[in-house]
Amino acid sequence: MTRPPKNPDHAKDPNHVRIIFVGDVVGKPGMSIVCDSVAWLREVLNADLVIVNAENAADGAGLTNAQYKKLIESGVDAITLGDHIYRKKEISSTLVSASNIVKPANFPAAAPGHDHCIVHTAGGIPVAVISLLGRVFMRPVDCPFAAVSRVLEGLAAEVRIRFCDMHAEATSDKQAMGRFLDGRVTAVLGTHTHVPTADEQILPGGTAFQCDVGMTGPYESILGRAIEPVLNTTLSFDPNSFHVATGDIRLSATWFDADPATGKAVRIERLQLREDELTSWRSSQAKT
Repeated sequence: MTRPPKNPDHAKDPNHVRIIFVGDVVGKPGMSIVCDSVAWLREVLNADLVIVNAENAADGAGLTNAQYKKLIESGVDAITLGDHIYRKKEISSTLVSASNIVKPANFPAAAPGHDHCIVHTAGGIPVAVISLLGRVFMRPVDCPFAAVSRVLEGLAAEVRIRFCDMHAEATSDKQAMGRFLDGRVTAVLGTHTHVPTADEQILPGGTAFQCDVGMTGPYESILGRAIEPVLNTTLSFDPNSFHVATGDIRLSATWFDADPATGKAVRIERLQLREDELTSWRSSQAKT
């Protein structure tokens, strides 16, 4: 796992844009650490943009309007979602009115939300953010390959940096999308399975890729849920409420550097930040 940078090897080229994508935020523990981490991501990792998948923020399923507002106020630049997007019905109004949150582009046109958004770095560089839902072992949706092609065709030429969150169950779905978009987008990073994969790479056409960025939330858990209820139901089939766990809070993310002139990725690395590491950093900042 990639620890906080402590050497010059992690320095950012001033001519490049660094984007950090935070994986599935789970419940209150995930919300807490991601909001507290934005300053660290910007000051320590020199992030130009912070994008967050927040589809599990509301007790493990969905996102509320208040949580959306809290994420944006903490410094998050854009938000993606996934199959739980409409679990909290109230978010539909924000999906329609806000310009920094997206629905999966392969959802029906009539579904509330935008099929992409454009956010800008402090230096004014535009970045397109797209979300897609996979089809293997997922709810029935339109073709993600056709949907992303449609979105890309509509983007202005000056929007060279293009990010895609591939929210899918199967690694085959994610790898197929990465290869399909290689050279057409800057990065394809996967979410949904909550387990970070060690396959981060830059594909031959210049697209950064990883099957799954991982979960932001409690790791003393089963995919963010308390262990015992999940095991009890697995062993007995007796239904239980799978509430969000509370122990070993970590932020899982992946960052990549992009050349704004070409839109190609030049570097990609995994990141996992533990709650105690963040607390230690914040304490050191308070003393200076």
